[in-house]
Amino acid sequence: MPRSNNDKHPLFYVREGTWPNASLASDAPLSAYCGLLLARDLERTMRTGGLSLRGLAEIAGVAHSTVARVLNGDVLPDVGTLTRLEDALKHQLWPGPAAVRAAVAADGRRMH
Repeated sequence: MPRSNNDKHPLFYVREGTWPNASLASDAPLSAYCGLLLARDLERTMRTGGLSLRGLAEIAGVAHSTVARVLNGDVLPDVGTLTRLEDALKHQLWPGPAAVRAAVAADGRRMH
């Protein structure tokens, strides 16, 4: 489902590779980069902590399908979901502007 600003889901913008280890299209919005970085970090943090998708969902109090959709780039989490995931993991997932700028630069795209 498109966001209110008409950004498509992050996975839509994959140019090359497999999500979340992919390069994004030159027209990918910043939200797609946020989704990419968040999915990478979530996947790594779950693996390091030995957490399954359902295990994290239960601890965080969110639907396992929501966790799967975030991991798969099908959706950006809302603030409530993000907060619950971060609290359950005791780890900040939201990448922030500096990380997004670095990811955009690594893809060779200029920020406006």
